[in-house]
Amino acid sequence: MIRIAPIAARLLPLLLAALAIPAQAQLSVDVTDESASNLKIAIPAMPTDNAVATPAGTTAELGQKIAQVIADDLRGSGLFEPQGPAGVRTISVGEVNTPAYPGWGGFEALVQGYVRSAGGDSTITVGCYLYDVALKSELSRQGYVVPPGEWRSAAHKCADLIYARLTGESPFFNSRIAYIAESGPKDRRVKRLAIMDSDGANHRFITNGQSIALTPRFSPDYSSLLYVSYIQNKVRIFVYNLDKRTQRLVTESTNPTFAPRWSPDGRHILFSMAIAGNTDIYRVPAMGGTPVRLTSAPGIDVGGSYSPDGTKIIFESDRSGTQQLYVMNADGSSQQRISHGGGRYATPEWSPRGDLIAFTKISGDFKIAVMTPQGENERILTNGWQDEAPSWSPNGRILQFFRTSPGRSGGSQVWQVDLTGVNERRLPTPLSGSDPAWGPLLP
Repeated sequence: MIRIAPIAARLLPLLLAALAIPAQAQLSVDVTDESASNLKIAIPAMPTDNAVATPAGTTAELGQKIAQVIADDLRGSGLFEPQGPAGVRTISVGEVNTPAYPGWGGFEALVQGYVRSAGGDSTITVGCYLYDVALKSELSRQGYVVPPGEWRSAAHKCADLIYARLTGESPFFNSRIAYIAESGPKDRRVKRLAIMDSDGANHRFITNGQSIALTPRFSPDYSSLLYVSYIQNKVRIFVYNLDKRTQRLVTESTNPTFAPRWSPDGRHILFSMAIAGNTDIYRVPAMGGTPVRLTSAPGIDVGGSYSPDGTKIIFESDRSGTQQLYVMNADGSSQQRISHGGGRYATPEWSPRGDLIAFTKISGDFKIAVMTPQGENERILTNGWQDEAPSWSPNGRILQFFRTSPGRSGGSQVWQVDLTGVNERRLPTPLSGSDPAWGPLLP
């Protein structure tokens, strides 16, 4: 027989009763629930214990701007209802790690932090704290040390920390986007290569528009951009080094050449080339060399996007009579059709998670859609007049594409949509934009 001490015997019923009470669920967001209301988050300006000047502004000014970027990032995801620094009270440095919870009624989560620096060209330190208001508990914290000019990166990293902790998904805010900036009349379009942060900030033109630039893609290590350039009678594939601001030629031809794509390890480049009326997919070493043809069926084989593990390639082909999607091994063997719905299929791209293929569905209008690599569970995500060329976010939850307006004066703009098809938003660009490409998460 088990004997229980008198005090323990009196406490046992209370202990059992406490264990029977269900614990309050931890704060979280379901990214797949279209009907869920957005989570309310308060994001006050990040205080500083000593307002000093930096090349990017005082630490007090940076605290205000960093909080606003975090709020904008979270709002743009379509999952949160953040209230930025202009709409909530200010806090002191002493409150950063000891929140005054009663003052945050009406909010489910609270983001607080601080900005510190020795001034001048010294680095800045940004602290980021996430709290559950109802449970009065800390959920996560992190610090970031960056040069003053990279304060936006620290803000994006803080937003990534919050997104990852509350959704359980990999983040994506601290990343970059490449696209083609377009200007001029439709019959004489100037197309320039450009890059920007995931929210449209830090915009930078790479080419000057003297030659046409198309279909950019970031290298897996973020060091370079791959793109096609048309000038005079030749088509060239270039790799542009973003740090050195230099470029090198990979391959050139007088034949139409398009849609270059990196292999996941950065060692090879896929592209399509038309010779004597037949278009096939080729592979060439990233440092240049002799291209190897991977397809040989009569007709037009275009595109080519590697699976994340580099073993397979998704592409489009009209060998069956209409544009359809096919999968083949990385060496070109075992080519199999996976699309069987109505309409046509174009511009496929494999998700970085490996679970989905995004593509342009052409059936009257152009729409962005997804299906599994086996061709199952096809879903239309957008309903624009001409939406095309999807590119995945680093976490595989959001697709970027460009939307063209009808009419002679209609331009193209860069848009995003998540996998629910509900959360759409347009990215601000100084000119019309097409051919967007999302890079991997920055370190």
